[in-house]
Amino acid sequence: MARYTGADCKLCRREKMKLFLKGSKCDGPKCPIEIRPYPPGEHGRGRPKESEHMLQLREKQKARRIYGVLEAQFVNYYKEANRRQGKTGENLLSLLERRLDNVIYRAGYAKSRDMARQLVRHGHFLVNGKKVDIPSYRVSERDIIEVKQKSLEQTPFVVARAEAGERPVPAWIEVAPEKMRILVHSLPVRQHIDAPVQEQLIVEWYAKR
Repeated sequence: MARYTGADCKLCRREKMKLFLKGSKCDGPKCPIEIRPYPPGEHGRGRPKESEHMLQLREKQKARRIYGVLEAQFVNYYKEANRRQGKTGENLLSLLERRLDNVIYRAGYAKSRDMARQLVRHGHFLVNGKKVDIPSYRVSERDIIEVKQKSLEQTPFVVARAEAGERPVPAWIEVAPEKMRILVHSLPVRQHIDAPVQEQLIVEWYAKR
């Protein structure tokens, strides 16, 4: 399976903002964007003209990098969002939010989406009583996600219980840390998604393709 294997911190510097791809490191003084708040590369300190094309491209890249999705998969999400009723941009963010790895991260069971993706791949979670190890699995309304019984005492989940409540949980899910269970109350809507993305720019980018 194709995946990005480069330095995560370079992605944040490229987008000139913290994307919180490295968990607790992003909150500390060693975060590279605090030390070098400009894009990587030989011309990173330059001031390129910010054209409409560039703004749209950067917004699309930012969304991909926040959710850890490669281009081909992101295009498929966009096409599906475009087929659905409603605003394409909001549909796109809703589909990305419903990824299982994102839900695990949002619930506070992982420090980053990369960590959540790894936990899912290692088979630590049940969805409605069935093991699911596909990070892109799409949760639905009234789904119940829980940590497998034999995984409860592993370090990531012990830490997650100890730190329960430290990170805001979106309104569309409910977390029961004492049971390591997540209840999906409803499908995410734009006002419940705090991703710093201007989705309309993404729509405009793909409309030109």
